[in-house]
Amino acid sequence: MQKDERTRSIGRPRGRETDPATLARLRTLLADLPRRRDLLIEALHRIQDAQGWISAADIAALAEELSLAQAEVFEVATFYHHFDVLSAGVQAPAALTVRVCDSLSCMLAGAEQLVSGLQASLGDAVRVQRVPCIGRCAEAPAAVVHHLPVAPATVGSVADAVAAGERQCPVPQSPDFDAYRSQGGWQVLQDCLGGRLAVASLLESLEASGLRGLGGAGFPTARKWRAVASQPAPRLMAVNIDEGEPGTFKDRWHLERAPQQFLEGMLIAAWATGCEAIYVYLRDEYAGLRALLERELAALPGRIGPWYAAARGGPIAMPALHLRRGAGAYICGEESAMIESIEGRRGMPRLRPPYVAQVGLFDRPTLVNNPETLLWVPEILSRGAEWYASQGRRGRKGLRSFSVSGRVASPGVKVAPAGITLRELLAEHCGGMAPGHELYGFLPGGASGGILPASLADEPLDFDTLAAHGAFIGSAAVIVLSQHDAARDAAANLLAFFRHESCGQCTPCRAGTAQALESMRSAHWDRALLAELSQVMRDASICGLGQAAPNAFDSVIRFFPHEVAR
Repeated sequence: MQKDERTRSIGRPRGRETDPATLARLRTLLADLPRRRDLLIEALHRIQDAQGWISAADIAALAEELSLAQAEVFEVATFYHHFDVLSAGVQAPAALTVRVCDSLSCMLAGAEQLVSGLQASLGDAVRVQRVPCIGRCAEAPAAVVHHLPVAPATVGSVADAVAAGERQCPVPQSPDFDAYRSQGGWQVLQDCLGGRLAVASLLESLEASGLRGLGGAGFPTARKWRAVASQPAPRLMAVNIDEGEPGTFKDRWHLERAPQQFLEGMLIAAWATGCEAIYVYLRDEYAGLRALLERELAALPGRIGPWYAAARGGPIAMPALHLRRGAGAYICGEESAMIESIEGRRGMPRLRPPYVAQVGLFDRPTLVNNPETLLWVPEILSRGAEWYASQGRRGRKGLRSFSVSGRVASPGVKVAPAGITLRELLAEHCGGMAPGHELYGFLPGGASGGILPASLADEPLDFDTLAAHGAFIGSAAVIVLSQHDAARDAAANLLAFFRHESCGQCTPCRAGTAQALESMRSAHWDRALLAELSQVMRDASICGLGQAAPNAFDSVIRFFPHEVAR
């Protein structure tokens, strides 16, 4: 019987055969990287960084090296925006990529004109990509030349960066370990390890301060820590620095200026909850911050390891420290999707229960905190709970870091009392509106938080205070609109973002964002359809992306009906 040429020989693996030269090159790239499934995304980054794309041969070689199916590697590589996966016969992208943010703050500042100008001036040797928010909203419009941010960006400044050949983001200059310690830093952690501050007392102070999770959900910090500490060991900790919400840049701003305070708060949290390892998940757009944290995390065991060895009651194992790099997926800001990504998988949210405090990273109880929350911990414990609690206005507690962008005279991160109103925030911290602009509307909580009219500018900004208006503060990303803007255009921009960033796991979000955007692009919105989509997305989406996306068009219909009259 004649052998069918398509039949594989017995004993040979299924799928694309591994190219020996590709495998040898890959082993050189991964020489110091352990061969584990949870390091798949780190391995993909090394390939992408080295050659600018990931080929089918690379997929096959990496699958063999990690003992994974090629389909598993392919589905992860194609899930994340920052990996360029080439199909057979597809030409590799240009050697240099310029990414231009087209999210709302940059759109208001002229991102469309910037994109068209760059496409016309840079030619085919440079790839110009539209991308979601890159965390430079205060300097909009913003672009990135390879890893170098250019903000505010013009056609000329981007062209100059391309011509100069500079590709890497500079490492932020901030107080080092010794400078921070000379100002009283690291003392709280030493008090914890030395037995001068008990866990119970620490948690009581955090509870009295009113500190809540500052990544968006606002869950009471002390309650979360107690919940994780009550779970069986071993316990793990994950720090979520994947701030991809359009309009949000406060975490980058704080970490570039006070990394030591953040690291101290992180280790205090791990000590109080008994976490044996910490995974810091950082968005890929923050290349300069990544270099800073890599350096500081590597140095910490040598600097403070002796404190753990001399802990009261006997040596305590210092938590293992891991820095994991995101790959351009907004959905990974959701805590369970982030955990999936840390484990080397697609960032798809998990169904709950169980909650991550019970079954989280590597199926262990996991404490997930935002970096700004951790940054306040040493200051609250050293200055006292009453100090922090007394900072708020109108009965609210604490301070909030507002990422302010849009039509204001002085955008940026503004640390202000919880419960401040938008009108007060503009007058006291932002120099008022930009010249020629009058307040028309504002987003109190980034893309997810809804769009409110100027008539609500005297409402207190804090967790739970805006629910009656169908809005929320979230991560406190405030984007200000003026009489020159249309709320419907802002909402369409937000829905385009949500459609692009939906992980696709659930139909209400995947199909709902697409259908809503199609309707919103019409001159007259189909209100009945949008109301139906809103209800289904809120009720049936797995995670907050699909549940909150309707806030954009619901708020326009409610507060700006003249823009979408039918």
